Amino acid sequence: MSCSLCSSDAPLRFFAVEGGPDEAGCQICDTCQTQIDGDLDANHWRCLAGSMWSEDVAIQVLSARLLKRLEDHDWARDLSDQLWLDEETQAWVDAVAVASEHRDSNGAPLAQGDNVVLIKDLPVKGAGFTAKRGTAVRGISLVQDNPDHIEGRVEGQRIVILTKFVKKK
Repeated sequence: MSCSLCSSDAPLRFFAVEGGPDEAGCQICDTCQTQIDGDLDANHWRCLAGSMWSEDVAIQVLSARLLKRLEDHDWARDLSDQLWLDEETQAWVDAVAVASEHRDSNGAPLAQGDNVVLIKDLPVKGAGFTAKRGTAVRGISLVQDNPDHIEGRVEGQRIVILTKFVKKK
């Protein structure tokens, strides 16, 4: 058996595709799993040109979501434009996109309680210090009415941080 996304013969593990029927998912390799959880290497994901046409709806949904995350690349936008999904499948694709609007600098979804790292030195207004690049912020809180903001503790102070300046750990 090979990876449902990249067709690698590496060891596989089950990946649950959120927002759909219970136990919906596919078998993927560690490389795909690691990239889904973090940074996407665009060249690795050219394999979506094949997996997006899978007869397995969970694989179609996962492929569509990954293409959305890669929309900065022309080839990914072209593949997204070619992909046709019925209304029910498209609703499944969109279900998690709406629920997880908070995304880090690489497009990885952020959730309540996640740990992030600052990717830039940030002067903290009113606190008199600069939060240094590489600082870990543990147990973040999502600002519900603004997907560009999260809250976290840095040097003992609770501050608001723009999501474009953090990377999920």
